[in-house]
Amino acid sequence: MRITNRMMTNNMLSNINKNKLNVSKLEEQYSTGKKIQRPSDDPIVTVRALKLRTNLSELKQYYEKNIPDAANWFDVTESALSTINEILKQINTYCVQGSSDTLTAENRNSIVQNLKQLKDQIYQEGNTNYAGRYVFSGYKTDSSLTFMEDVSTLKYDITENFHGKQIETVTRVSGAYELKDYEEADVTFDDTPQMENVYRIKLSYDSLDNTIMDGIYYTIPVGNGETQEHFISPVKTVSAYEADAYKPDDDPPTVNFIYETGEIILHESIYEELRLADNIKISYTKSSFNKGELKPEHYFDCVMTDSKRPEEDPIEFTKEKQEIQYEINYNQKLTINTEGSDAISHKIGRDIDDIIKSVDDVIRTENKIKEVENRMKDINLSQEEIERYEKMLGHLETELVLRKEVMQKAFSKGISSSNSEQDRVNVALADLGSRYFRLNLTENRLSSQKADFTELLSKNEDVDIVDTIINFNAAQLIYNASLSASSKIVQSSLLDFL
Repeated sequence: MRITNRMMTNNMLSNINKNKLNVSKLEEQYSTGKKIQRPSDDPIVTVRALKLRTNLSELKQYYEKNIPDAANWFDVTESALSTINEILKQINTYCVQGSSDTLTAENRNSIVQNLKQLKDQIYQEGNTNYAGRYVFSGYKTDSSLTFMEDVSTLKYDITENFHGKQIETVTRVSGAYELKDYEEADVTFDDTPQMENVYRIKLSYDSLDNTIMDGIYYTIPVGNGETQEHFISPVKTVSAYEADAYKPDDDPPTVNFIYETGEIILHESIYEELRLADNIKISYTKSSFNKGELKPEHYFDCVMTDSKRPEEDPIEFTKEKQEIQYEINYNQKLTINTEGSDAISHKIGRDIDDIIKSVDDVIRTENKIKEVENRMKDINLSQEEIERYEKMLGHLETELVLRKEVMQKAFSKGISSSNSEQDRVNVALADLGSRYFRLNLTENRLSSQKADFTELLSKNEDVDIVDTIINFNAAQLIYNASLSASSKIVQSSLLDFL
């Protein structure tokens, strides 16, 4: 085969160019530290790099953003629940003190003032927020758990559910006398104040609207998992100031709805029927709320109407589970919120209200006794008047003994109520702790995965810098050698031999 000078020149230029490209490629790897500079350099490495980068980006989102945000939410929630738990312990301590029969008037007043403050603080803790989001409000993170100020423009039609075991048997004093009774000629002071049992369903709110209830729906199990629905109607709406407010009619047996105190008073025969019920549904209306009261939409099925916006339709709320979930790993979600209804109830506040009322009743009776004793010091009283005052004083002293007994029972109930509320909070804390533990496990696993994927990505993309330097020096030597050899070939031509 005849080799011409042109062929040699072309081969020479081709080899120089290949060597130059090799040097250029190694120089880019040396300066960037990456195996490839563009997808066409190695499609397999490129595809693998894209997948690894996507995985690493997702891991960083979970590990650096989602998990820390969830952990902070947990920390804020745990702090609030722990504070509520401590408050309930203090309430329990005060109730234990209050159940003693050696309390002075000053002791009782101190306990009542402390209980009021502690009750307010419990519900204030329910408004805890994280980064502007209320942590106990379910999906409604922009809505506080309680009313932040007194509200008189919102009306709620509330439906509350009970079961038979929630019906309370409470004691109250009947036949008590007032100072004005002394002036009534027909009051003979022959009847002695007595203790009586009352069957009561205590609604979650007081100061309700004076509206007639449609009735009370309830279901009773009949076996084989089936229930039978019943309806009690009408319900008699009465005022707490009526003499027979706590004495339902006998014929026919009735149910009294005391709207000022939010109490449903049952006739004994109706109680015997309702105590077996597995669901008792009561609907009522409230249109005035005080600062610190729990918002009904977080606890009950209800319909809200705003008198400030009469043109707008009422808003209907349905009580359902509202779990806020964070994606903390591939296809793994974790509920981060604790709902207020699972940790904070109306019951402790209502039971404290009962304690405060019982203490107030004792104080009122003591004041009545002091007033009668002061009146009896009047030397101008006739013998008949003295005897009348003595009779009244004897009844008031009996009333005081009974009211102190009611007060001690209220404090004792506060002990059991605070204990049960502590159990509720502890369950919420335990549930929160278990989710927090899962979060930590996931965080540790993601930390390992992040390191693994980072290493895989480095192996896939990054060059071995030592090998690259050696290869670069070798390529540069070859390139220079090809230039040297070419220079010698190019110097000779056909004219040199003619």
